[in-house]
Amino acid sequence: MRSWSAPDIVPLPGTGDPLRVHDTATGQKNIAAPGSRVGMYVCGITPYDAAHLGHAFTYLTFDLVNRVWRDAGHEVDYVQNITDIDDPLLERAEATGVHWRDLAHREIDVYRQDMAALRIIPPTSYVGVVESIDLISDLAVRIRNTGAAYELDGDLYFHVAEAERFGRISNLSRAQMLELFGERGGDPQRAGKKDPLDWLLWRAERPGEPAWDSPLGRGRPGWHIECSAIALDRLGPAFDLNGGGSDLIFPHHEMGAAETRCVTGGPNAHNHLHVGMVGLDGEKMSKSKGNLVFASTLREEGVDPAIIRLAMLSHHYRTPWTWTDAELPAATARVERWRSALALGAGPDAAPVLATVRAHLADDLDSPAALAAVDAWADTALAEGGSDTGAPALVRATVDTLLGVKLD
Repeated sequence: MRSWSAPDIVPLPGTGDPLRVHDTATGQKNIAAPGSRVGMYVCGITPYDAAHLGHAFTYLTFDLVNRVWRDAGHEVDYVQNITDIDDPLLERAEATGVHWRDLAHREIDVYRQDMAALRIIPPTSYVGVVESIDLISDLAVRIRNTGAAYELDGDLYFHVAEAERFGRISNLSRAQMLELFGERGGDPQRAGKKDPLDWLLWRAERPGEPAWDSPLGRGRPGWHIECSAIALDRLGPAFDLNGGGSDLIFPHHEMGAAETRCVTGGPNAHNHLHVGMVGLDGEKMSKSKGNLVFASTLREEGVDPAIIRLAMLSHHYRTPWTWTDAELPAATARVERWRSALALGAGPDAAPVLATVRAHLADDLDSPAALAAVDAWADTALAEGGSDTGAPALVRATVDTLLGVKLD
């Protein structure tokens, strides 16, 4: 699968700090990359509609991870999937009279354009589910061969009783799991299952639905297993960071981790990072609710993508927040103030700005504090001036490389 064009990255003097992130499973801040080469898997979109700002905020967060790691000297293997076959895509295609493949291709193109405009560094591997059917079915067979899965009317289910350490990522009670499983694509009420929490690995062919040949018979993947299979293939087990929105903690990441542990005996990732939800009018922004603000729509209205990016950076990734009409004016004013300070041609020493931005981003991606450090430099420059003629270039490069905001 083709990704999108990469932004230019301006090298910075020195080396960045080690990244520490909040691991969802333990609640602790861990150093997220102990080696020189690091692996990150991020769950991609299901392309039945354009990417909204909740998606953009998620991928911006992992772009910060990528930038901080690169600045610290790591080589980053970044894998992202695209769920180009799933029930929501088929349902939207049927409702709109568009072939599911055409719908997926159209929305993937919009997503690529959004990511490029927002200066998101593309993944090393951008992998579709359709192109990974063999990988996915092979993993399902491996799970079945361990005795952890069973068949039900031709479908293959993972039996939750065989999932070692199940619940260690989400730390939820069984009652909470059952409630979320039913809300988020699961089928706890299906008759014949050994346990309501058992989840679908392979869905046997249904009339009128797309299907592929496999050792399990004709069918298509269930949810969760596509990410397990792609991550194992591209990164191997026990990679450094697995991530996505907080709505993926359960069931998606919990069940995906159980699949990997079943066949490898170990974790899929050492750290799990999850991004807070973005709301609108007091509710989580989601396709099912229809309360969406699209990055593509804002761009079509002429909003500078740097403004969109900066508006999102003003929020810490773990804190849920609400998009309001005040976001863009505030970000616009901030950019104008920064550009005015840079235009002076000289300013206060910028080395402390670079050091402070690096320190804040390395401390669990504290982007609001990083922005405040640039604010302070710009305010001082505008109020008091400065004699360092190299300072504006260093501030510009810091903001570009670490925050992804181009100020030219």
